[in-house]
Amino acid sequence: MTPEIAEVQDFLGGHHPFDLLPEEARAAAARTIEIAYVRKGATVLAPGAPLAHLHIVRTGAVESLAPDGRLLGRAAEGECFAAQDLLRGGVAGGRTAAIEDCLIYLLPAETFSTLRREHPAFGGAFAVFDGGGLAAAVEAAPEHKSFDLLSRSVGDLLTRGPVTVPRSASIREAAAAMQAERVSSALIVEGGELVGILTDRDLRGKVVAAGRSGDEPVSAVMSPQPMCVQAGDPSFAALLLMSRHGIHHLPVLDKGRLVGCLSSSVLAEAQTLSPLTITRAVHAAAAAAELPPLVRRVPRVAAQMAEAGATAHSVGQVVTAVTDAVTRALLRLAEAELGPPPTPYAWLAAGSQGRQEQTAVSDQDNCLLLDDRFDEAAHGGYFAALSRFVVDGLAACGYAYCPGEMMAATPLWRQPLSAWRTYFERWIREPEPRALMLSCIFFDLRCIGGKAALWEDLSRAVLEESRRNRIFLAHMAANAMHHAPPIGFFRGFVLVSDGAHDNTLDLKHSGAVPIVDMARVHALSAGIAAANTQERLLAAAEAGEISRQGAMDLKDALEFIGLTRLRHQARQIREGAPPDNFLDPKTLSGFERGNLKSAFQVVKEMQASMASAYQLSRF
Repeated sequence: MTPEIAEVQDFLGGHHPFDLLPEEARAAAARTIEIAYVRKGATVLAPGAPLAHLHIVRTGAVESLAPDGRLLGRAAEGECFAAQDLLRGGVAGGRTAAIEDCLIYLLPAETFSTLRREHPAFGGAFAVFDGGGLAAAVEAAPEHKSFDLLSRSVGDLLTRGPVTVPRSASIREAAAAMQAERVSSALIVEGGELVGILTDRDLRGKVVAAGRSGDEPVSAVMSPQPMCVQAGDPSFAALLLMSRHGIHHLPVLDKGRLVGCLSSSVLAEAQTLSPLTITRAVHAAAAAAELPPLVRRVPRVAAQMAEAGATAHSVGQVVTAVTDAVTRALLRLAEAELGPPPTPYAWLAAGSQGRQEQTAVSDQDNCLLLDDRFDEAAHGGYFAALSRFVVDGLAACGYAYCPGEMMAATPLWRQPLSAWRTYFERWIREPEPRALMLSCIFFDLRCIGGKAALWEDLSRAVLEESRRNRIFLAHMAANAMHHAPPIGFFRGFVLVSDGAHDNTLDLKHSGAVPIVDMARVHALSAGIAAANTQERLLAAAEAGEISRQGAMDLKDALEFIGLTRLRHQARQIREGAPPDNFLDPKTLSGFERGNLKSAFQVVKEMQASMASAYQLSRF
């Protein structure tokens, strides 16, 4: 090997993601590299220029601009540029110029393709650019392990097709079918449609104990119109449904077709780690004092899920499901103590609980929506007491009081429907800073308990009003620019410097929040009712509000940032420290640093795109 090639190989080995390649692969790549010298101010790539190489800055720095003049990014020593254009058509989309005298390594596209194909960890670093998204980077991460129950769909757990009997069958015939197939339930069908289910419990309680004849029709003892799940539903959702309703069998449908029946025993066998026992105990709690010890286990469950390879999206939904269960239990206990509510109400969760995106660190944001028949003199004391019972109960469980008092215990956020309509109308029509702050909280509402129809009526009106008000949306878009991703001039990390968290990355406010804010704007613009960020992005893409590629890039960036955040919290919990959102980047591997930068770059580019769409010149 010549000294020149050895020098190239050594340089590549010192920079991510080439440090992920084995030495022989780096040596082979070094032998194919060409070197170009570019003077300061000269164009490296012009718009529309064909690309045949991955460009790597050896010395100096370059700057890439979109055709409309927006800054797309800068690259300095050891960083690649034009990767996205190379992998998405092979044509330069913008102009890249040298802002210093540069030496640039040119890695042939064929060599680049071979390295990505043969070395998944290296390829994962570029997944965000080739349509695979950062999800592919998560899969390629060295820490990633397969996770059993919580990352699998209901359909994945089915081991056989459904055992069915016609509605006209006798009890004896249905029991014989169950015995022959060695199952604990039979699905009752008529004309190809599911009409009921017969279980072992039904046979014991409704037939044997009741002294019925086996010749009677099965329709006389079946449970009609049983609850069902879809094959594509997450398995943990089926677990929670069974727990909440005290059932042990769920028929499974796939696009309307009956494909099987999921039993609690199958779920128990498949279960390796689940909050099922927590939620069951929560539902059974006879007093508020029983709840805190149960909830204290949740951070460890979240940590174990993250360590086992569950997605951040799944962890968020599972952790939130426990919070929902605790909230419903507290509402039930409050009503048991105070008596039935004098007028209908809806308990609404906001913030991360409303979006079903909670982590091991969560405070509470909630409010109370009352029927317009509410009378303060007659009913105010009851709902003040109910709100205080639930809010204090949540705090006792570790869900900290909202510092801004955005809670149902605050009279301002415990109001009848007409008052909430006025709130939203004013926020939309007069979007001053406080109104925008409140909009970011209360546009993520989800009904947890009480009369859901109250929230549905309000939600429809609010979505229509916000969708039509372009000025409000522009203000919300501008507000979504306030949290910039922590990436600097040359794609280096911009670290916190506030004393307590010096030299760390704030993965919540600088990582997840910008994506959450953008997704909210896209959802409001399209009139989408979903509160979950991932659901908002996908629905906005379907509505044409954002490109499908842009939505997928943001979804994958949110997942990668979320997973990094969860793993950080898992490490803290394992070490006995309280979990937080502040990550020291020195604890990351080269692979993680590179992909985290890619995720932040996606956010930065999508913020620029939103700023352009809403003509936010100050961004």
